[in-house]
Amino acid sequence: MVEAFCGTWKMVESRNFDDYMKALGIPFAARQVANVTKPTVIISMNGDRVVIKTQSTFRVAEVSGKLGEEFDENTPDNRKVKSTFTMEGDKLVHTQKWDGKENKITREIKNGKMVSTLIFQGVQAVRMFEKA
Repeated sequence: MVEAFCGTWKMVESRNFDDYMKALGIPFAARQVANVTKPTVIISMNGDRVVIKTQSTFRVAEVSGKLGEEFDENTPDNRKVKSTFTMEGDKLVHTQKWDGKENKITREIKNGKMVSTLIFQGVQAVRMFEKA
């Protein structure tokens, strides 16, 4: 099922991302940079591992893990989290947990676009990507 997400995706739209980053506690200057950045997301499989690489002019971040198995992740905003990739129906879900908190990134394909819904403490952002 992950194969449907494999490929290179360019961000074309972002909604409510600043409020989402604010909820995460990301400082103003870092939010300003992130808000003007249009990242490219490359999703692939390396054996039985899901690999998600996010590239922008400011940073490259890569995360990799097996479906259903918890792994350590250092997020681009320097949180040290325990992450898990799961498939929930046709959605690829990336859950991050730290200090009793939980962040969820749900990716799904709608009308040929990848829609990423990011939710933290009730604050939701949506980012849309088209295949490059």
